[in-house]
Amino acid sequence: MPAWLSAMLNRRMLICIFTGFASGLPLYLLLNLVPAWLKTEGLSLRAIGAFALIQFPYTWKFLWAPLLDRYGILPWLGRRRSWMFVSQLGLLAAIAWLGHLSPRDDLPLIVVLTAVLAFLSATQDIALDAFRREILPDAELGLGNAIHVNAYRIAGLVPGSLALILADHLPWSQVFLITAAFMVPGLLMTLSVREPLAAGGTPRTLREAVVEPFREFFGRHGTQSALLVLAFLFFYKLGDSLCTALATPFYLDMGYTKTEIGIIAKNAGLWPAVAGGILGGVWMFKLGINRALWVFGVVQAVTILGFLGLAWVGAAESTPARLILLALVIGSEAIGVGLGTTAFVAFMARTTHPAYTATQLALFTSLMAVPRTVINAGAGWLVEQMGWTGFFALCFVLALPGMLLLLRVAPWHEPVDRPCA
Repeated sequence: MPAWLSAMLNRRMLICIFTGFASGLPLYLLLNLVPAWLKTEGLSLRAIGAFALIQFPYTWKFLWAPLLDRYGILPWLGRRRSWMFVSQLGLLAAIAWLGHLSPRDDLPLIVVLTAVLAFLSATQDIALDAFRREILPDAELGLGNAIHVNAYRIAGLVPGSLALILADHLPWSQVFLITAAFMVPGLLMTLSVREPLAAGGTPRTLREAVVEPFREFFGRHGTQSALLVLAFLFFYKLGDSLCTALATPFYLDMGYTKTEIGIIAKNAGLWPAVAGGILGGVWMFKLGINRALWVFGVVQAVTILGFLGLAWVGAAESTPARLILLALVIGSEAIGVGLGTTAFVAFMARTTHPAYTATQLALFTSLMAVPRTVINAGAGWLVEQMGWTGFFALCFVLALPGMLLLLRVAPWHEPVDRPCA
């Protein structure tokens, strides 16, 4: 049996499916379902875009990640699993509660609740990322993270497809309640798996948990190389993240109905994302993470041009040809972003030190989230100033700096999967 197939069939890969689904659901709810909900209730694009600022916990989670490295809050579950369980239970309750509010009457409370939801989601990500890194041997990082990212994207079909379809037939309170129920598989996974053994040991003090992850990272790379790695983590996903910041309002502006978006726009990306994620993991076995970042990054950037073409065609009534065009654009984006994210997440996991997994991964994924949170908050303003065509052209240009930084942080001629120096 080939090595990649043997790795794909083991229990660790099954766990990666659950970690990806549990991690992706609340984020896609904030990115897709909440904007659609707010738009149908009459909020402006500028106000909806500003809601991206609520996702600030994703960019600052490294501040409380040392607490997750140092302490466990439920001793009977262990350090990683206790944080996973508490954050998942909180997410289930917060999502269910959100649907009982009205954007017109309860907007301040919605802002607070979605911020709490983002905090719980970011905390869950810290624990899940550390847990996944600790159960995966180095040889399985590429495939395991490919499966995680794949499940992450599939989770987006719940708030981005199923929930939108249900919203045409059910009140929003029931839609959010059904969406919240999809957190249950993650809870069951948390209760059924074993606590991993930390290869580097647990930090003995909170000070060690806070200071040593940063000292170790800069000491291992050197200051200049470490700063280049951090810049790369910021820029690599910048273009495609901004491109999809207002995807659902964009489809609505182009004349598509919520049901069409739910059935075609979202499901058209499912099987390409599945195929792309699996192939990406297998290709990383042969290419190595460095070369995968190059190849997948090019595909990721080029697929932004599909949105540019759809915007250039402009708004019109839905026809079979326009529905096919939408399916092609979304399918291509699913492949490109799925491949790019697969290699990117594997690169971040490879770069961590086993003793400080939660804090270093939180730092890396926080930088990855900065464009989605800070820059994407101005997406609505950019669209109002530039129009959809100019906006997507800008997104393509912003995809290029990350590719240029690959020359230093992941050279093509060094395909061996080891931390970059």
